[in-house]
Amino acid sequence: MENSEEKKTEIEKAGEDLFNFAVDREDVKALVANLPEEAEIHGVTVEYELQILKIISVGWSISYYLEKGPQKTQLAEIYWQAVQEFSKSISGSTGLMTGHEIDYFQILKNRLDMYLYALNENPYVSQPVSVIGPEFARTCGNVHDAFTILTGAKMFSATIGSVKEYLEATKLR
Repeated sequence: MENSEEKKTEIEKAGEDLFNFAVDREDVKALVANLPEEAEIHGVTVEYELQILKIISVGWSISYYLEKGPQKTQLAEIYWQAVQEFSKSISGSTGLMTGHEIDYFQILKNRLDMYLYALNENPYVSQPVSVIGPEFARTCGNVHDAFTILTGAKMFSATIGSVKEYLEATKLR
């Protein structure tokens, strides 16, 4: 019983750590700051979409890397519950500032569905990043902008790599 309680605490901590990583904006800001002036895209849009991509990439990575792991369901639930609470806060704040109601969690779900659909439409692609980058650029408003494609690809790749490394370090994977 004690070992089970210890494991639960580790999983809860992992969920919290992964959530905090997902909403940390330092890498988002760095990627936006490094967009060249030649990029034919609006920086605010890229920043907004990068944060969304990071949040859903962490959630996707949990399911992907723990696909057969016994902790997958519990860790995913803890993570997505934290994201849902965060989304309520974002939705409320944005509604107050803009006067328009939004459902940030629904936006996240829609983007996740969009990326999963794009991946499913390209089943023979060996690297998901080659689908995510162009899809990210399309979402930002210019599917042909190489800088935006690369920025989305970098965010996705770095995020899933960090989650994999974290799960291995904590021995959850």
